[in-house]
Amino acid sequence: MWKYNITLILVVLLCVSCTNRHNEEIQRETEIPVSLCIPMSSEFYSHRSAARRIPGDPGKTEMFALPSYAYIFVLIYQDSKWKMLDIFEEIIPDEEWNPTHYIGLYKTEGDSIYHYTKKLQIMLEGQNVTGRAYAIASPVPLVFNKTLNSSAITDLDDLLELKIDISDDDTRDNLHNIYTTPYNYELSSVYYGTFDNNNTNVAPLNLLLYHIAAKVDITWNVDDEKRVNREHPEDAIRLTSMKACNLFNGNAYCFKPMENSSGASPLAPEAGTGDTITLVRPSDEGLWWEGRSYFYTILYTTTADGKGNYFPLQMEMETNGSGDKYRPTIYMEVNKSQPFVPWLRATFNINNLLEDETDEKTAPLTIDD
Repeated sequence: MWKYNITLILVVLLCVSCTNRHNEEIQRETEIPVSLCIPMSSEFYSHRSAARRIPGDPGKTEMFALPSYAYIFVLIYQDSKWKMLDIFEEIIPDEEWNPTHYIGLYKTEGDSIYHYTKKLQIMLEGQNVTGRAYAIASPVPLVFNKTLNSSAITDLDDLLELKIDISDDDTRDNLHNIYTTPYNYELSSVYYGTFDNNNTNVAPLNLLLYHIAAKVDITWNVDDEKRVNREHPEDAIRLTSMKACNLFNGNAYCFKPMENSSGASPLAPEAGTGDTITLVRPSDEGLWWEGRSYFYTILYTTTADGKGNYFPLQMEMETNGSGDKYRPTIYMEVNKSQPFVPWLRATFNINNLLEDETDEKTAPLTIDD
């Protein structure tokens, strides 16, 4: 799992009240420093973005925008149930971000961070209170499938069904910049965003935020001997078009990024609802024979053909500008026991011209994943 850098530190001021049998009210105040953070390399190119060199891809960097919006959800355990206590929506001005080095429970050597500090007031009843914090961070405002209030989201079950609408262009263009706290990330069998308020002594809460979107990394290569054909130049192979098609484009889980599903089959091409990303265009002469590209997408799994938990990467490829579209589906296995979205890789080795109706058993390419 790769991690990126931004830390959002929220100091939560808990006002604790307790009433005894004689109706004597005891109020206690305590501060809980809640750090929402995304580690990254130490190289910052501007105040609003940070760059990270991609392992295995010399000279290539990715740019990530810092969040302008944060959504924080606080629950308490009461009457044998996790109940929603408060929801905070924060707009973060640029000047309130400050770069520093990360110090905390999840420190990785060399990490740098941006941090933002805010005090939030929460009213708690009783001295012994267990709570949880969940968070979302994004550079663009997000549209959810539920209204963000305690009437629409009353408990943990409601919260875990919260989804982001990624059909909006701004949201889809920023999938690589949206981070959340996975609900099933545990430390010592306890959700890592859990805090205890015992006698006003609360340990700091450090939360690492992780990508909501998976990274799909594709490498392609035309066999050397197929790149030139002096006797029949028209048969020399050039990859003149390649697209990733029918990518997830709807409501995606906020805190359950590994649990989006299309059911028994991949998204149907004829439905026209999936997103498409172009990786090679006819004018990209430098990519006709080999190249590497990546994109971020909402991971979803299918049980098509009894394959179990697989992400169906649907491709559309064309050689030599022929107009013939070869459309293979590559089923990429997903380990759903982990809480974090994966970095998926596939390599296409093209050894023949691609045609519309190619038998997949004798496909003109081999795929390594």
